[in-house]
Amino acid sequence: MAEATDLADCSAERLVAGYAAGEFSPVEAVQAVIERARWAQERVNAFTRIDADEALTAAKESAERWRSGRPAGLVDGVPVTVKDLILTRGTPTLRGSRTVREEGMVWDADAPSVARLREHGAVFVGKTTTPEFGWKGVTDSPRHGVTGNPYDPSRTAGGSSGGSAAAVALGAGPLSLGTDGGGSVRIPGSFCGIFALKPTYGRVPLFPASPFGTLAHVGPMTRDAADAALMMDVITGSDWRDWSQLAPPAGSFREELTRPVAGLRVAYSPSLGWDVPVRPEITAAVRRAVDRLAELGAEVEEADPGIADPVEEFHTLWFSGAARVVQHLSHAQRELLDPGLKEICAEGARRSALDYLAAVDVRMALGLAMGRFHSTYDLLVTPTEPITAFEAGAEVPAGSGHTRWTGWTPFTYPFNMTQQPAATVPCGVDGDGLPIGVQLVGARHADALVLRAAHALYSSGAAELPALPRSCRQIPVVRP
Repeated sequence: MAEATDLADCSAERLVAGYAAGEFSPVEAVQAVIERARWAQERVNAFTRIDADEALTAAKESAERWRSGRPAGLVDGVPVTVKDLILTRGTPTLRGSRTVREEGMVWDADAPSVARLREHGAVFVGKTTTPEFGWKGVTDSPRHGVTGNPYDPSRTAGGSSGGSAAAVALGAGPLSLGTDGGGSVRIPGSFCGIFALKPTYGRVPLFPASPFGTLAHVGPMTRDAADAALMMDVITGSDWRDWSQLAPPAGSFREELTRPVAGLRVAYSPSLGWDVPVRPEITAAVRRAVDRLAELGAEVEEADPGIADPVEEFHTLWFSGAARVVQHLSHAQRELLDPGLKEICAEGARRSALDYLAAVDVRMALGLAMGRFHSTYDLLVTPTEPITAFEAGAEVPAGSGHTRWTGWTPFTYPFNMTQQPAATVPCGVDGDGLPIGVQLVGARHADALVLRAAHALYSSGAAELPALPRSCRQIPVVRP
């Protein structure tokens, strides 16, 4: 029988195979993950809550289903964490804000993605940290404090899904649900050395609707692309509560992983054609990943998509959404908000409906340009970020000259505006041992192609979860 410490490092695919073969039980796996989650919480503050008793009860029920040969679904008994912006039945969703009341509230609804995971037997271990209402690209909040990076807790985990990324990296559950409004799964995915996918908008149903509108997506954060494909086969099920959802996918994302990448037309853009100072070691690592795609038969050429940086228009859309988030709050409640959030809410409230519609016009033109680009190229490859993780607790790196998080993450938010699928894949480390990510962007609806290319990088050894410091794997096992 496997040791509990080993099980915390298993992929979801490996856990399901082990359950089916009778090698170990969901109870053992979940217990191992709970202990790892407790340790991760002490190290980096990745969780808002760990629901150990509930998780172990669910694990025992899963173990009985496996013993009787009737698993509930594709991820029965697999430990899952959920970002604390996503509704989870029976568990408070506090959104990192002191303005959200916990006591006396009824938490009786699952978000669509959570509901699908529950139907397939997933075991929910806990909720992960987020900046207040998910407003920025790092993870710290007035309610839950600062989340550190698994590779160096003094550095940021990124955001806004920093808690989810840190949890996955540290073995506190192989699957996590995150949200992506402007890079919010890809930024922490890159900084924490894991895989993260922002699906095409509407591919994963969303409820309640985000005040940030169609910039906000829900996606998987996992140890590799294969686990993400497994998760997508679960969470893309339809839900009537999202009127903007896409039709269910025609086939399985896991089946698409077996298709080769030979013949794919790949555009490598080192900086999207913009004047972005990308660190040389990041450029070199991304270039190696691109070269591996070429070795696998992809047709690679260096090409920029020919788009202008839409940051001001993104700000109009994003800041207006933030203003809408807090519109119902009293003056006293607003005084409890993250100061940076208060600033962008004030900016958003000053922008007019005409400003917003002008930003929508730019967004539509950007989508048209990317549609034209993808008529020539199947895949766009860029760095996920031009930098690696900087000091925790700061919105921007010290001395960078940036005032908002969008200043240091120019390669992610444009593809939220265009609603395209985009993933980050770990492709190396910098001189400080901090992870580097490569971003793969597909045309709208080409989620399976993005997953296939990412899986090819993992299968060929070009992508893997970077090794954590040795102390991160010396986890004591405390049995109940």
